[in-house]
Amino acid sequence: MTPGQKSALVKARPNSSSLRTTVPAGIVSQFGLKEGGQLDWSLRAEGDKLVLIVAPLQAKRQARR
Repeated sequence: MTPGQKSALVKARPNSSSLRTTVPAGIVSQFGLKEGGQLDWSLRAEGDKLVLIVAPLQAKRQARR
């Protein structure tokens, strides 16, 4: 994957504060992501930056939720 890939944020719904973004194709390919799959999001603060960790959930783990 090429470092520094960018994607835009858009409103999830008109009356929502949630945002959506596109997962770059290189990440989709590298992790074998599929439509309908789930991602686990966590973040931490490092100085003035947020470090976001996004991990694909395996099908087995998704079934338990």
